[in-house]
Formats: sequence, C-alpha cells, structure tokens
Amino acid sequence: MKKNHANSQKISQKSCHFYTFQCIYTAYSGINMFCKIKKTIRKSIKLLSIKTEYYLCTLNFKIMDAYKHVFFDLDRTLWDFEENSKETLNDMFVQYDLQDFIPNFESFLSTYRNHNVYFWDKYRSGEIPKSELRINRFLFTISDFGNNDQNLAQKMDKFYITHSSEKTQLFPGAIEKLSTLCKKYKLYIITNGFKEVQYKKIRNCNIEQYFTKIFTSEEVGYQKPNKKAFEAVLSSVNASKSKSIMIGDDIDVDIKGAANAGIDQIFFNPESKVVNLKPTHEIKNLREILSIL
Repeated sequence: MKKNHANSQKISQKSCHFYTFQCIYTAYSGINMFCKIKKTIRKSIKLLSIKTEYYLCTLNFKIMDAYKHVFFDLDRTLWDFEENSKETLNDMFVQYDLQDFIPNFESFLSTYRNHNVYFWDKYRSGEIPKSELRINRFLFTISDFGNNDQNLAQKMDKFYITHSSEKTQLFPGAIEKLSTLCKKYKLYIITNGFKEVQYKKIRNCNIEQYFTKIFTSEEVGYQKPNKKAFEAVLSSVNASKSKSIMIGDDIDVDIKGAANAGIDQIFFNPESKVVNLKPTHEIKNLREILSIL
C-alpha cells in the first residue's frame, strides 16, 4: 500500500513537472510569436513609410512638372492694397483738411471704399470709362458729407494716383516666395489696375526683377474676369492652359475668370472668406504656395 502511494506521488510530481514545462513552453512560444509579429509590423510600417514618401515625392514632381507659367494678380495678392491705400488716404485727409467737413478719418475711409468698389465694378464691366471712375469715387465721397467741389475731387484723385504707388507694403513672404519661384517657373503679373500706377508700384517694391512680363488690362484690351483677357495673355507668352496657373485674391475676378478660361487657380484667401466656388487650390498665406508648386 505504501509502495502504491509512493508511486502515485512520483507520477503526480512528473505530471506537475510536465504541466509546468508545458506552460513555460507555451509562454515562450507566445513571446516568440509576439516578437515576430512586432518585427513584422515594424517592417510593414517602415515599408509603408517609404512607399508613402515615394508617392508624395512622385506626386509633388508631377505637380511641379505640370506648371511652367505662374500668373499673379498684384493688388491684395502681392501688394497689400488695404494697408497701402489706407495710408495714402490718411495722408490725403490731412493734406486737404478734410476734417473741416468730415467728422473723422474712419468715416471718410469707409465712405470712400464703398464708392470705390461701386465704380470699379462699373469700370470693369465696361459701363464707365477710366476717367469717370477716377474722379467719381472721390466726388461722390465728399458729396456724402455735403461738399460738391469737383476741383477738390480732381486734386484728391491726382494725389491718390501719385502717392499710392509710393507705398511698398507687401504681404508677408512675398519677396521670399517670388525669389524661389522665379528659379523654376516663368512668373507674370496680370492686373486690372491703372498702368501708370501699377508699374510704379512694382518698381518701388523692387519685385520687377522676378517677372518675365507684366500685363495690365489696359494694355491687354480686356478686363479680368473676361476670359479673353486670360487667353490674350497666354497667347502673348506662348503658354498653354494646362501648363499655367493663376494666383489671386478675388474669387470672381481672378479665380472664376481663370476657371472659365480653363486655367488652374490658387485662391489667396487670408481672411478665410466663404465663397460659392471651389478653386483648384486655396491658401491663407503666400508661404503655402510652395506646398503646391
């Protein structure tokens, strides 16, 4: 009986040892399998990263290869129109003692801007000539404050035309990006602004060197957004639509105009305006251009 009991104990110990060994083996196998899986995942992630990087580089190369000609708007895209114009109008407000009949500069500024937009729309659509735009935006402004002096309006117009082009504030990153882009692409300006003003702005801001050619609507014969304006410019530099892209701030004039002409666009939208048209690309600052071109 004692012998049987001893044998049972030995068998039990063997079973326990076997079970322990089995547990250790199973645990080791699990750890080994985990390590293999972990190693496989690492390899997969690395491979995916390489493939993604390759894809992005290829995509970027294709985008860069797609465009050869880059067209810029000037005002509110490169040249900070709002700030430069405001500074000029403030100088004018003091020069002609407009405070004698206008309560404050802010009232003058907001009234002028409303009339300026109105008459520019009329001029752009061909309803009024340039001369009427120039004088009426100032005459209607002072008339709103009870002054109908046409001679004063003419002086204000000449002052603005002369001195606004002397202001040189550009949007942040403008010079940096132009100097980079001009090494890879042919750059152009296409602007609706008056030629006697726009060329001076460009020279005074020292950006003329970056552009292959500058186009004003007066010289082209058509105003943006008329697609004939874009077609005439492309024809002038022998550029195809598929190799060209337009960069501008005005969704109707620059972006829609270029789209209607079959040209890709980059909408410069620093104020994040909500628009009813989806451009090819959209940026909030000029530094983002290099992520596209």
